[in-house]
Amino acid sequence: MELENLTKHYPGSPYPAVDNVSLEIKAGETVVFVGPSGGGKTTLLKMINRLIEPTGGRIRIGGEDVTNMDPVKLRRKVGYAIQSSGLFPHMTVAQNIALVPKMVGWRKTRVKDRVEEMLDLVGLDPGEFRGRYPRQLSGGQQQRVGVARALAADPPVLLMDEPFGAVDPITRDHLQDELIRLQRELHKTIVFVTHDFDEAIKLGDRIAVLRDRSHIAQYDTPEAILTNPADDFVSGFVGAGAALKRLNLTRVRDVEIKDYPTVCVDDPLQDIFDKLRAEGGSEVLMLDARRRPYKWLRRGDMTRAKGSLERAGALVQDTVTRDATLRDALEAVLTDNAGRVAVTGRRGEYEGVVDMKTLMNSVQELLEEDRLEAAESRGELEELRARQTDGGGAGASDSGATPAGGRAGDGGGPAL
Repeated sequence: MELENLTKHYPGSPYPAVDNVSLEIKAGETVVFVGPSGGGKTTLLKMINRLIEPTGGRIRIGGEDVTNMDPVKLRRKVGYAIQSSGLFPHMTVAQNIALVPKMVGWRKTRVKDRVEEMLDLVGLDPGEFRGRYPRQLSGGQQQRVGVARALAADPPVLLMDEPFGAVDPITRDHLQDELIRLQRELHKTIVFVTHDFDEAIKLGDRIAVLRDRSHIAQYDTPEAILTNPADDFVSGFVGAGAALKRLNLTRVRDVEIKDYPTVCVDDPLQDIFDKLRAEGGSEVLMLDARRRPYKWLRRGDMTRAKGSLERAGALVQDTVTRDATLRDALEAVLTDNAGRVAVTGRRGEYEGVVDMKTLMNSVQELLEEDRLEAAESRGELEELRARQTDGGGAGASDSGATPAGGRAGDGGGPAL
């Protein structure tokens, strides 16, 4: 997709809302627009599917100039998901998802199969949800259906305007993870608007940091922006703790997910007692009938509750998926007294556990990488100064730099 000199000037306004923006987005990548409120992010996004008509410039999708295409036909090729999900309240979940496929002329059997496929894809049981109305869904479920509807006709491009901004933080984390998983499977071209830089780091292959009127301050990978912000404006978005923000670049699937002793809520009480006694640790994870994490059970819990499962143990407060970031996992672990969090699959089923030790080892590795990068940078600066002083002779020795580019005291050899 290419945006070429895209401009929007509203009548009566002295300045354009979007001013001469040019941007190339590669097929199959997720690009996130992030910037201050009122800076033109949403206007820029809506010009792509011509919900807002550009004043000037061109839009190309797959090499085709869509600037003058019938906007209705264009929108059938571009999925669109918004903050409030945008579901029609008088339609069932199935009818909402089927809307665009029907409009483009799909056969009834194909539409029905697609509804089932899309519900399964976003982690909702078709048998349970296809006949429900939006008012019967939670906020997170509504957003999942909104994404399913946006993808139903298999558009090559998906536009998302702060789609997770109206849900609670835990649901938001899970919806972000779901989008990452979907993108791994579908490889759509996604343009995503947010004001949350942490969300941009987590979701984006590339991030466009936008100033007022959507002027591009920096357009690069999350890692490049974190490690080398273009100017003070971008640094302000990165904020403090850039090293910790890099935890958003690593996923739970990249670290060790440990197996953990489990029991099922339907297991006989004696079997649960036997499992607790048999395990080397002092705790098991109880799963519900759908194998979703339900309660953490310790040895003393059953005794104090006199063998009643209703009163025994502590309810699982939070889980993460394999697509969650290490920052998500760390936040969940830090709010848990025992320092662990259950990892779940696409429908919430148990897959393992990540603990504090594993996460802290990963944090230590990131900090060590930053230390080595900083040391390398200092070594290069000292070597440059030495060369400027006396051609790299005595100055190099005085600075402590080795001929191989290392630092004195680090064993020489090549710079890390």
